[in-house]
Amino acid sequence: MDTAYTIYEQQMLKKLKRWEIRQQKAPNLMERASKSVQTSINNLIPDKVHKTITATVKGIVQTTLFGMNYIPKNDPIYGASLADSDARAEELLSLYKKIAAAEGAGTGAGGILLGLADFPILIGIKLKFLFELAHAYGYSTKDYRERLFILYVFQLAFSSPNKKPDLLHTIKNWHAISHSFPPAEDYMNLVDWQQLQQEYRDTIDFRKMLQLVPGIGAVVGAWANFGLLEELGVAGMNCFRLRRLHDKAESKGFESK
Repeated sequence: MDTAYTIYEQQMLKKLKRWEIRQQKAPNLMERASKSVQTSINNLIPDKVHKTITATVKGIVQTTLFGMNYIPKNDPIYGASLADSDARAEELLSLYKKIAAAEGAGTGAGGILLGLADFPILIGIKLKFLFELAHAYGYSTKDYRERLFILYVFQLAFSSPNKKPDLLHTIKNWHAISHSFPPAEDYMNLVDWQQLQQEYRDTIDFRKMLQLVPGIGAVVGAWANFGLLEELGVAGMNCFRLRRLHDKAESKGFESK
């Protein structure tokens, strides 16, 4: 382990290595069976419905990534140690898990219509959390490339095992890859929006469907949203840790292991 890293950073490098291995594992039997069932169900859904959901996801994400409403009012925390950034990130995750759980309980108690309304609201909560997370690690979301990084983190957290290795490769090599990006508006045309919404929906389907069941919707809605924010928090913190440690290696002129 390179002594240029602090003891805390060395611990995080070991933790990140284990996390990376899990992200690159091939899907197990249960995951393959689940994906097969989800694919069969998706094939039964009319194309018009797929297009409507795709348009909804695209609209929410585009508004979030390229509007100004989600950019945190507080400036990024520049110069903080990784330990301090992690501490701030844990505070944000705790807060947003509570917000998501409260929102899920409220919409879950309101029946099917409010349960369906939870879908776009939850996406907004997740993306707002990632914007705040970026600033906690010292990255300004005024740069559109940082907002695109958030989109990749979002996809990594809620994609199938088959997609995770490629997404992780992009995240680990972000500094080099992002410099080749076209202008923001052109890049958005390259995103496979249907794949994004389908991967996301497949990941949350079972939990969110239970939220629509009368009598248990509120409890399940809180549980589902809390868990989904926890998953996003783990992915988000680890992605930004990778960025920070890579940036330190670049600035100090040594190789990040």
